[in-house]
Amino acid sequence: MHSKERELVTASHELRHHFSDMEQQREASTMGMWVFLLTEIMFFGGMFAAYLIYRFEYYQAWAAGSAHMNFWFGTINTAVLICSSLTMALAVRASQVGQKKMMVTLLIVTILFGCAFMVIKGFEYHEHWQAREFPGNNFHFDGPDPYHVEMFFVLYWFMTGFHALHVLIGLGLVGTIAYLGSKGRYNAGYHNPVENAGLYWHFVDLVWIYLYPLLYLIPKTHA
Repeated sequence: MHSKERELVTASHELRHHFSDMEQQREASTMGMWVFLLTEIMFFGGMFAAYLIYRFEYYQAWAAGSAHMNFWFGTINTAVLICSSLTMALAVRASQVGQKKMMVTLLIVTILFGCAFMVIKGFEYHEHWQAREFPGNNFHFDGPDPYHVEMFFVLYWFMTGFHALHVLIGLGLVGTIAYLGSKGRYNAGYHNPVENAGLYWHFVDLVWIYLYPLLYLIPKTHA
């Protein structure tokens, strides 16, 4: 059986009964992912709105809190996620042209970048914990307006924590896609799950692209 014929057979097996053809199934699946991502945008949008309101009201406290962010941890993690978006995009392209080994390899590299992000974030969280910059009874800040600086750290932990949770979910998703891809599940005729996983991963990366300047670059805007 030629590769093209195998792709058609695989695609026909993946066609669900409530769709007339693979193209309709692909469009519905992609639309469903975009609707899901819109709910995620609203979820993070509430935290971004709270952050911007408090930043406008208490800019000096926000700048003081941001000065305690580790600039290099944030910058390195930004570069790591940008690289992971590149490898994810290349993996999607490889799936579209039927390059199974290349797709799996690129997905594994994406996972490694995601793991590197989490390791760096873990070191950063440990640094804040050691400095007693976790909101609560043990929170400590030497400087003016510690109450609102603590509010900055409340939003920092919530925003980066939920983002890290999404990265972990993304790692599980990409890992599953890589495993199924290694078993020959995806090819040029059927690769929509790879594309949807890519959309999710790019969304998670995009959220960080906004978090990075908001959390790490405030003091530097007027340096």
